[in-house]
Amino acid sequence: MAKNVAEGLWEMLVSAGVRRCYGIVGDALNPVIDALRRNGSVEFVHVRHEEYGVFAAVAEARLTGNPVAVCGTAGPGVMHLINGLLDARKERVPVIAIAGDVESSLLDTDALEELNPYKFFDTAALYIGRLVNPEQLRPMVSTAITTAVAERGPVVISLPGDVAEAAAPSVSLRVPLPATTPGAASAADLAAMADLINQAETVAIFGGDGCEQAQDDVREIAARLKAPVGYSFKGKPWLEHDNPNAVGMTGLLGYGGCHSAINSADVLLMLGTDFPFSAFLPHKDVKTIQVDRDPGKIGRRAPLELGVVGDVAATLRALAPVVEDKHGDRFLREHVRQTEHARRRLGHYVTKGPGLKPIRPEYVAAVLSELADDDAVFTVDTGTPCIWAARHISYGRNRRMFGSLTWASMASASPNAFGAALAFPGRQCIALCGDGGFTMLGLGDLLTQVQRKARVVNVIFNNGMLDFVNIEQQEAGFVPFGTDFVNPDFSQVATALGARGIRVEEPGNVRDALAAALAHTDGPVVVDVVVDPYALALPSHVPVATAKGFTLSIAKQVLSGKMDDVIETIEHNVRLL
Repeated sequence: MAKNVAEGLWEMLVSAGVRRCYGIVGDALNPVIDALRRNGSVEFVHVRHEEYGVFAAVAEARLTGNPVAVCGTAGPGVMHLINGLLDARKERVPVIAIAGDVESSLLDTDALEELNPYKFFDTAALYIGRLVNPEQLRPMVSTAITTAVAERGPVVISLPGDVAEAAAPSVSLRVPLPATTPGAASAADLAAMADLINQAETVAIFGGDGCEQAQDDVREIAARLKAPVGYSFKGKPWLEHDNPNAVGMTGLLGYGGCHSAINSADVLLMLGTDFPFSAFLPHKDVKTIQVDRDPGKIGRRAPLELGVVGDVAATLRALAPVVEDKHGDRFLREHVRQTEHARRRLGHYVTKGPGLKPIRPEYVAAVLSELADDDAVFTVDTGTPCIWAARHISYGRNRRMFGSLTWASMASASPNAFGAALAFPGRQCIALCGDGGFTMLGLGDLLTQVQRKARVVNVIFNNGMLDFVNIEQQEAGFVPFGTDFVNPDFSQVATALGARGIRVEEPGNVRDALAAALAHTDGPVVVDVVVDPYALALPSHVPVATAKGFTLSIAKQVLSGKMDDVIETIEHNVRLL
């Protein structure tokens, strides 16, 4: 019996390595999901909200390197995919969206649930195809898959139900995937890099996610150049551990000697990072060399002396024979000293944590770091959970960290951890959730975690507000407004939904509660930690505009009758000032 288009679609996706599809079934998608069922090689994960499914798929695709499918049915179901697909594009991961479409005879008639995929997905997808003729199956789906894998991003295949059921053409449907790792920089660029480095008295390194496969190469060249190594949040898991030259981070999450090092070196090597906060990067006096595999990222964040296109690991290996060792280490020692001092200051509320109430969020993150397995996966919500994860969790060679760190969507941590749990059964998957993010998206699909018995530990930093927005408003000089809300007892809600719920209100109970949550293997856990709403996190370098904004905000709060809040904020953070 000849296969139909939907069967051919799954055959092609399976040949490219797709093994899981997240989504919600319905009308236009029914033939596609029936073909998935009969194929038997792809696991269908029924979620409660399509956006949750895409965030799960994004994490799985990034952590495994394999393409992952998502789906939504015509119109509203498809629309729910968009935020997650934008995240996939920003994080550069291969997610393949199968969008249900109205019957082909109804296209362009403003039919019920009709949506133009080309217009709607244009911002999010690298490739969009509308499969309206069975003869398109092989060329269109092959193009979509190859684009997703080779260019590392989301694609969309829009498929009307009647076309999905039509007979497929009798052609080979195997999709041969190309190699996707670029090589080293050109010989001319390598020579120019070596000249700049060899002529410099001091060199600093600032690395990002592009250093994942270059961890040892960065450490080796840093040791030879006596170069301090700073990193973005994405670069921290690769470059901080086992690195005597590590000097922390810059930006609003920053700590340590990183900002000083990268802004005072003669030469800065920016390796595999598209760090978006230009105000924290050098704009004069420092000769910056940027190395990235993507030409579009070269030079868009800071002025460059040299832009180099190439794989970071391959480029550093090719560069190694032509750079000269440096012998004076005063520059390195000074910035390592600054970093050690910063760590002692940041550790104050960790050391004192067992006796401080309300519970300090720094203490919660530090205890998690101490108790979690060496191969644990941490996912972080956008907002203050990023701060605590950046400053107080150590990742090591086998731990992984992921979040919506470039798109910066709320509510990604819980679905990210769910995707990680399905990809790595048996590993601890820990979601550091803001209370706003968890109630936005995580709470409904906690039912999905329960149904799948996913080993996810959802740690909720419950402070009753959009904490990071509150900080942003103060930085801009505003009186905080519209950021507070009322939360339920998340542990009781979790228990009612079939998960294990743990409530922590006393600092002395933090360690035992987290240990119990991490030891639980029979499904998800929700740890509702009531944390200090006045806890602040100050970066190592505070821009003048930020300092002025905070000062203005405090003055406005005093004048508007919020003196008590100002006093509480100062009293609860005096050791950071």
